[in-house]
Amino acid sequence: MTNIHQYWVYIMSNKTRSVLYIGMTNDLYRRYTEHKNGTINGFTQKYKCHYLLFYEEYGHVEDAITREKELKAWRREKKDDLIAKTNPQKNDLAEALGWV
Repeated sequence: MTNIHQYWVYIMSNKTRSVLYIGMTNDLYRRYTEHKNGTINGFTQKYKCHYLLFYEEYGHVEDAITREKELKAWRREKKDDLIAKTNPQKNDLAEALGWV
């Protein structure tokens, strides 16, 4: 029996798209919901990062952690370019996933 794991690296933003938050999780829906509802104290609650702009899926936690660290080290312009490749309108991807 194959044991399949899923991990996501994601980018959340606020309503005006002026703030970006990069995170990693093993349950993207749960994590999105926590950000959306403001149930996690800290940066995303303070800046109301309730909009999912980007995500990537990984099969190994090490790969997801490495990618998260890589994205966090990027300048804002490079992060914006990454988002623009798959989500040029900067829509909340949770809508397309049927979560909203």
